[in-house]
Amino acid sequence: MKKRKDKNKVSITKYLSKYKFGISLYILVYLIAGTCTILQTIAFANAIEKITLSNFMSAIYVMCFIAGLILIKRLCWYFSGLIYYKYSNKIMAEMNLDLAKQAFKLNSKTYSDHDTGTFVQRIVYDPEVVVSNLSDLVDIITDIITSFVIVIYIATLNIYIGLILVAIIAVCLAIEYFRVKVKRRNRRISRFKNDKINSLTTEIVRSEKDIKALGLEKKLSEVSKHYYEEYKKSAYTLEVTDFNYWSSRNFIIEFCGVLMLILGVYLIDISVLTLASFMIIYSNNGNLYNFIWGLGNISNIYAEVKVCSERMFALFNNDEFVCEKFGNIHLDDVKGEITFKNVSYSYIEYEQMDKEKEFEMSLKQKKKDKNAKKERKVASVNKIFDNLSFKINPNTTVAFVGKSGSGKSTILNLMSKMYEVDSGEVLIDNVNINSLDKETLRKSISLVNQFPYIFDMTIKENLLLAKEDATDEEINDAINKASLREFIDSLPNGLDSKVGESGIKLSGGQKQRLAIARALLRSSPIIIFDESTSSLDNFAQGEIKRSIDNLKGQSTIIIVAHRLSTIKNVDKIFFLDEGKIVDIGTFDELFENNVKFKNMFFAENIQ
Repeated sequence: MKKRKDKNKVSITKYLSKYKFGISLYILVYLIAGTCTILQTIAFANAIEKITLSNFMSAIYVMCFIAGLILIKRLCWYFSGLIYYKYSNKIMAEMNLDLAKQAFKLNSKTYSDHDTGTFVQRIVYDPEVVVSNLSDLVDIITDIITSFVIVIYIATLNIYIGLILVAIIAVCLAIEYFRVKVKRRNRRISRFKNDKINSLTTEIVRSEKDIKALGLEKKLSEVSKHYYEEYKKSAYTLEVTDFNYWSSRNFIIEFCGVLMLILGVYLIDISVLTLASFMIIYSNNGNLYNFIWGLGNISNIYAEVKVCSERMFALFNNDEFVCEKFGNIHLDDVKGEITFKNVSYSYIEYEQMDKEKEFEMSLKQKKKDKNAKKERKVASVNKIFDNLSFKINPNTTVAFVGKSGSGKSTILNLMSKMYEVDSGEVLIDNVNINSLDKETLRKSISLVNQFPYIFDMTIKENLLLAKEDATDEEINDAINKASLREFIDSLPNGLDSKVGESGIKLSGGQKQRLAIARALLRSSPIIIFDESTSSLDNFAQGEIKRSIDNLKGQSTIIIVAHRLSTIKNVDKIFFLDEGKIVDIGTFDELFENNVKFKNMFFAENIQ
């Protein structure tokens, strides 16, 4: 528990502190540049005073000093740019990597509870926004200090001018306070709607063929239009509201600035203010705007960084983004025995709420109590298993059969720890899988899903993901067993052929055969096939069936298959009905003694 609390405290300072020297140097260089600007302004005021007194040579010397200050200032800005590019890329890369690593730790349920855009924005976009804004912050703070010193200098020239400046600053700061408060809320809403667009766009790109095949272009265009319209409205509200505050503030600054100059002329007329002082006030009048503008920008950047940081580091919040949990028991030689002991598992369905309303409610709750945990209302609880028990001996081949919804795939997800049991135990070699460390669990089980993900790499690179030191002999053996040889030999580049994003250049059957070859290459003591032959033609299915048969006795093989012919030669079949194992036996035994199994066989027209 203590570790998890520490993770919740992850912040941007973790990354900045690592590069203290570079960041300190960056700030120092900027401060030198700011000091040059202050000295430049004071020196210019001195030059004007000397000119009004006809002391022209002294004024020229001062101007030469100003030229030197400009040279130093420009060199400082140049070196600050080099420092920024060097360290900002390092910081962004480390944040991206840590967020990506944290995403790997999240459990399957967390992914199903959130949109794709939620993760893409947090991992890819937000770190860049934070780093670039922090760089701007240094720039703006330097400008604020510079402008503030100059404004104070102007205020010391005359008490009446000074009082006007104080009044302007007070009013503008009040406006800024409300502007930032409203903008922070509007920005969260705008980002939320942008996440929805990213999620939809990702789905459209990934399902391009299905969209065309089902004629969904018009419908999805309408959905996209609706999402973009909603985002456009939120972005418009964000920008216009912010613009209104900015305009009000700028009007006050400019209008009062003119009044200040009118007062200055009057003070010259009554001999209270010198012409040189008036020229200084006039030439530096813009520093008042820069000072207020800088304060506003700091607030703006603070709001931006705060929103992005909260979104990024929310991934480390185990209440909102739940991580997988592992034990500390390590097994060097897993035999492959699997036991379910009184396992109960329920699928909980929560009340569906419009995402917009849910988001609005989360904002209100956050405002009331920042530490409050968001509670979700349960709509229904569907108990899949109740005290389910069975045992699979090591190096045997078993299958789970039953009609859709009987719990076949849920069993596989529980034994691979994709799902957590409500009660009872799942054991591997008589050790509770909750007590096993991550390395033991992941290396012990290879899972071939019904819809495997193929990465945008070559065929060989996809295979080497499973075993980076695999020999050519091992690769070829896996290819042959997965019935991929003929297909690969037909490609101009063979194993070095690119398969495209998500294996888009491959057919459904080719994807599954590549995934099977990838799993076989791992040589795990437990291999799970979840409908892995469903997209294969009869010939390829026969090849895979022979491959599975060849593995018999070498690994514990668990199969969930729609086609019963795939499981004819398994050692044992568990027949499921409504979450219960109603029969166990070989294929021939079940065919002979179980009417439901026999009817299922004939219904699928398997000969």
